[in-house]
Amino acid sequence: MKALYTDFRCKFCGSHDVVRYGSTGGIQYLWCKTCKRKFADNDALPFMKTPIMQISVSLSMYYRGMSIDAIRRHLDQQYNNCPSDSTVYSWIDRFSQEAINKVRVYTPKVGDVWVADETMLKIGGKKYWIWDVIDYKTRFLLATHMSSTRTTQHCKSLMEKASKRAGKVPKVVITDKLYAYLDGIELAFGGDTQHVQSKGFRTQPNTNLIERFQGTLKGRTKVMRGLKSPATALLILDGWLAHYNFFKPHESLKGKTPAEKAGLQPPFKNWLDIVEQSGVPLHMTSATIRYGEVGRVMRPRKRRRYISRSTPAMSSLRSK
Repeated sequence: MKALYTDFRCKFCGSHDVVRYGSTGGIQYLWCKTCKRKFADNDALPFMKTPIMQISVSLSMYYRGMSIDAIRRHLDQQYNNCPSDSTVYSWIDRFSQEAINKVRVYTPKVGDVWVADETMLKIGGKKYWIWDVIDYKTRFLLATHMSSTRTTQHCKSLMEKASKRAGKVPKVVITDKLYAYLDGIELAFGGDTQHVQSKGFRTQPNTNLIERFQGTLKGRTKVMRGLKSPATALLILDGWLAHYNFFKPHESLKGKTPAEKAGLQPPFKNWLDIVEQSGVPLHMTSATIRYGEVGRVMRPRKRRRYISRSTPAMSSLRSK
C-alpha cells in the first residue's frame, strides 16, 4: 500500500490526497488520487524541472542587467544547475508574458504632469525608435511605443496609450524639441493639455527624469547585445515596463516602487510571486517542449486496428 503524503499538495488541483509513486534519479514522484496526475516532489511548477526560486532569480537578474550567460554561470555556481541558453530564454519568454498579463489590469493614480522622450535602439541590425511616457509625480512608466520612424502619428499613438493606461488626460506634457511632439500631443489631447518644450537640463521644466530612465534602458540592451526581432523587443520592453513599475524600488521614492507610489497594491511584489502564481500552463508550447523543461507526460498508447482473417475484407485481399 502506498504511503499517503498528508503534508503535500498536488501541483495541479491542490488536493492533499497524494501518495508516493516511485522515484527516478533520486527524485520522489507522487500520484494525486483526486485529479489522477503524476508529479515530482520538488519545488518546480507542473511539467517543469527547475525549482521556482531559481527561475525567479534568473528573471530578476535578467531585468537588472545580467546577460543570459552570466545567469547560467550563477545558477551553476549557486545551485549546481547549468541550463541551456534556450531554457533560460524560455523562462524569460513565458513569465514575462505572465507579468505583462497581470499588471495590465491595474490603473495607477498618477499626476497631471507627464514627461515624454524617445531613444534609438538597434534591432536585428536596423534602427528603431523607442518612445516612453513617465508620470513626473510617481515615476510610473505609463506607455512604451516602438516605431521605425519619428512621425506625428507615432507620437499620437504613444500619448493615446499613456492616456488609456492612466485613465485620464494630463494637464502638462514635457518633451524635447522634436517636431513630431507639436502636432502629436495636440491630435491626442486637443487643447486640454499644455505642451512644454524643455530648454536644457539646467532649466525647469526639463526631461532629465526620463533621460535617466532611458540611460538605464540603453544599458539593459547593451547587456543583451542587441535584440534580434521587433516581436522579441516588444516582449522584453513590456516585461521591462512591469519590472520597472512593480518590482524596482526607487531611491527618489524612498524605497518604494512606482506602483506603490501610484496607490497600487497588487498581490505580487517580485518575480518570485509571478512565477509561483503562474500555476499550471493552459497549453504546452512546442518551444517549451523543445527546450527540455517539460517532464515526461504519460499518454495513452494508440490502439492498432487489426483485421480478422475471417472477415470478408481479409478474404478479398487474399483472393487478390
